[in-house]
Amino acid sequence: MVLQRKTFALFFFLFISIYTAKACAVLYYVDSASGKIYVANNEDYWYDTKAYIQIEPKSKQGLARLWYGWKDFAQGGVNEAGLFFDGAVTPEQKIPKTFKKIKGNLGDDILANCTTVDEAIAYLEKRKIGLKNAHMMFGDATGNAAVIEWVDGQQKIIKIANNRLIMTNFLLADSNKAGHSCPRYDAIQKEIERFEKEETSIDLLTIGNTMARAVQVPQQNKDGKTGGTLYTSFINITDMEFVLVYKLDNTKITKLVLKSEFQKSKKRKIELL
Repeated sequence: MVLQRKTFALFFFLFISIYTAKACAVLYYVDSASGKIYVANNEDYWYDTKAYIQIEPKSKQGLARLWYGWKDFAQGGVNEAGLFFDGAVTPEQKIPKTFKKIKGNLGDDILANCTTVDEAIAYLEKRKIGLKNAHMMFGDATGNAAVIEWVDGQQKIIKIANNRLIMTNFLLADSNKAGHSCPRYDAIQKEIERFEKEETSIDLLTIGNTMARAVQVPQQNKDGKTGGTLYTSFINITDMEFVLVYKLDNTKITKLVLKSEFQKSKKRKIELL
């Protein structure tokens, strides 16, 4: 498929420059007009991170799936059933002693074994996995989505409302932080309200411009280490289209037709350079 880079060129004229290392923004959105489902993620991290895309074929060990991340750990991804997940760091919370911290490549395990949001949440419960300093968003091909997090030792599940679910780095269910102001969260919400009011035709470009409101331009910290939006991923779950933009660079775009990728019999690793 021809890569239409100009389609995403607008993306990088819209960012806001608020820098926070290890920040993320995730969106699951259902277009009420077409019924199509879109998800997107800004992964904000250190620019020297060796990130890559991993594609695993269908096998006896699990469903065909794609995930992105580093060091053999999935930060987010999607499988052949249309189940999507992504995670974001949050303030540290207490979890019951009966629950365990994340071990191994949890995201890959979920994508290999689950097809829906409910199955993914049940999988975490079965393995007794508690999220001490993060929350996870799950979304599937039926239009269902939820964020799972822990607040004051209790598991909380925040479900999709008004055809969208947004997640950044504050705990959505923390009543003490209900009025928490996150510029990235607010910017995404405001852009959705704008294009819905204008009845804009929704596609990946629309979602791209929405997430552009929350990207972070690269900046150096006091030690000279550069951080910012390491990559942004966009997925049309309905049509199984995947786009990833690396380091806010229009010349570094990876575009994949997931239906074709998931039919292949060999695993594939795509280094992000």
